[in-house]
Amino acid sequence: MKLKNKLLTYLFAGAVIAGGIVGCELIEAGAGKGMEAVETSADAVLDRPVIVLDAGHGGADGGCVSVNGIPEKNINLSIMLTSRDMLDLLGYDVRCTRETDVSIHDKGIEGLAKQKKSDMDNRLAVINESGAVLAVSIHQNQFTDPKYSGAQMFFKADSPESSALADVLRERFRIWLQPDNERETKPVGDELFLIHNAKCPAVMAECGFLSNPEEAAKLETPSYQQEVAMVIADSINCYVSRKRQGGETAAENSI
Repeated sequence: MKLKNKLLTYLFAGAVIAGGIVGCELIEAGAGKGMEAVETSADAVLDRPVIVLDAGHGGADGGCVSVNGIPEKNINLSIMLTSRDMLDLLGYDVRCTRETDVSIHDKGIEGLAKQKKSDMDNRLAVINESGAVLAVSIHQNQFTDPKYSGAQMFFKADSPESSALADVLRERFRIWLQPDNERETKPVGDELFLIHNAKCPAVMAECGFLSNPEEAAKLETPSYQQEVAMVIADSINCYVSRKRQGGETAAENSI
């Protein structure tokens, strides 16, 4: 079964069982062996955890540029929109900092630096005023040496839940897309304004390196963007469902 179809099987299984928000191990077991009826409470079905997704950059701020001249902002947005749709199907209340190619700075502000500050302040307000259980900011990486590749997660320092969310994202990327990726998750401070100041568990997901020709070529394709988006949605669902079950959030059970 192709990877995207397999991912869709798991995610849509989650949308059908238990009102959408279910343990990812249950989805994994059922997708391979046939789904069995699962009893769930009305509260579990009606409770829609709030998730905030942030597509990095936007508008005049293009982010980094791939070796093929594609701006990061477009890739981030494409991935975020698919993750949004998948999480909505799974029963989450998804809030987005942006859903089009825009900066969300206040009207009347002039100058790129001032617009960027206003944009970041408004993104943070979306996260902190939403009652979100978690936030994921979607970005792409870049480095001077083109040999580096692979997703990497940056989490809010001194936040065990942010670290746990980063661990789940890292492991799901390894399970689904990048089995040889040995990159460690990294704590960050105020150098990442949005992550550092979020009131909920928060992670920046750098999905790959646009400076690596092979990885950039994949990240520029809609099909791979969809696969990355599904991995992010799967990771979020796993994290939330494990928290609800009171179990470990680390992604210890592979497929």
